[in-house]
Parts: sequence; structure tokens; C-alpha cells
Amino acid sequence: MTPRRIAGLALAALVLAFVFENTQHTRIRLLVATVTMPLWLALLGTGVIGALCGALVMSRRG
Repeated sequence: MTPRRIAGLALAALVLAFVFENTQHTRIRLLVATVTMPLWLALLGTGVIGALCGALVMSRRG
């Protein structure tokens, strides 16, 4: 077991705990429409959008 694999397993365990703790549905207003989805999915989508924006900014710097 390398430190990288241990970190990967720990991160995977944290993600699973996060998903199972946030399974309730929530209403989200998207400009005009209102959708209902699991909270973990909404948070995941926000994180992915943030990561893509960060990657875009970093690629323009280099």
C-alpha cells in the first residue's frame, strides 16, 4: 500500500459518507425553473462547475 492509494481510499470513504448523509431531496431554483433533486447531486454539480472554472483560470495563466 502506497501513501497515494491510502489517500485515495480515504477520499473515497469520505465521498461515500457525504453521499449517504445527504440523500434527502431539495428544491433548487434555476433562474426560472424549479427542480427537485438529491442534495448530494446538487452539491456535486456545484463542485464540478467550480473545478472547471478553476481549471479554466489556471490554463489561461500558464
